[in-house]
Amino acid sequence: MELSDYRREIKAMNEKVADFGRSLDLDRLAEEIADNEHQMAAPGFWDDQQAAQKVIAANNQLKAKYDNYNQLSAALEDLTVLCELLAEDPTDPDVQAELDTDFTAAKKQLADYQLRMLLNEPYDQNNAILEIHPGAGGTESQDWGSMLLRMYQRWADQHGLTVETADYQVGDEAGIKSVTLLIKGDNAYGYLRGEKGVHRLVRISPFDAAGRRHTSFASVNVMPELDDSVEVELRPEDIKMEVFRSSGAGGQHINKTSSAVRLIHIPTGIVTSSQAERSQFQNRATAEKMMRAKLYQMKLEEQAKKKAAIQGEQLEIGWGSQIRSYVFHPYTMVKDHRTNYETGNGQAVMDGDLDPFINAYLQWKLQQQNPQ
Repeated sequence: MELSDYRREIKAMNEKVADFGRSLDLDRLAEEIADNEHQMAAPGFWDDQQAAQKVIAANNQLKAKYDNYNQLSAALEDLTVLCELLAEDPTDPDVQAELDTDFTAAKKQLADYQLRMLLNEPYDQNNAILEIHPGAGGTESQDWGSMLLRMYQRWADQHGLTVETADYQVGDEAGIKSVTLLIKGDNAYGYLRGEKGVHRLVRISPFDAAGRRHTSFASVNVMPELDDSVEVELRPEDIKMEVFRSSGAGGQHINKTSSAVRLIHIPTGIVTSSQAERSQFQNRATAEKMMRAKLYQMKLEEQAKKKAAIQGEQLEIGWGSQIRSYVFHPYTMVKDHRTNYETGNGQAVMDGDLDPFINAYLQWKLQQQNPQ
């Protein structure tokens, strides 16, 4: 790139950051952080531990917004200085190399910041519970389920999130019958909530000796992990518990003891399972946590349906909506049917490159909420 190109792009980046600063209202943000820290320093703050944790969590979110903005502003100021130094001596290789490196880093930092700014739903900062359920089709769809599992694991690894396998049902010949992941880290649910829906694969089947093209489907469900501050009624008499031996990867206790737990919510038929922990007690706690998330999700979906009915809207919620197609034959394309974002680099997507889809979805969702 020429120096003029750097200057032009840095100016555009500065304008975006200035827009962020105006939308954040930095003075108000600083006041809120100061108020929270005053509360945290007050005597008796820890008397109500649940309330204290909520204040700390909220303050951490505010500080992250404030600090990330200032870090991004500082990075762009440094880039401007480097441009000035290079203008004074265009042949200095060290300054040129530093500008190249820092410019690339700043672009990524800005893209990440833009993505975080779109996370405006109540539980976006929470951990995520992600389930994959292959559709009908036996080995073909079960293999597709395992491909999606690998994709989400790769994506989480690239973003410094931890992945725990709460439940894993191995496929008959290949792949999986179902899997439940606990994806932990900042904004895990916010990033992944747009992945909920039906994912469709078109490819030449590796399991078909005749080399024919097959279409497979898998459902992905994503829920926020909820803390105790969210009220969800879960009565002991409404829960039926079954125990079984673990069937997936997880430790030496696999298949030796019946430590895995399956919970059935009798009024709704909701089923959750956990086999990742060593004891029935721990697995029951994990399964109950997932059941609370599912019941809360069901409550929100019922409210959305009622609101849509009152407003006369056509609202499709749940497993029936096909959100994305992954085509690997006769051409390569991955396309999201809500946002129309698409890419011809299907292998990169399967290797965890989901950020363009996540960004497009969050932008699209924001436009749906705030139509011009």
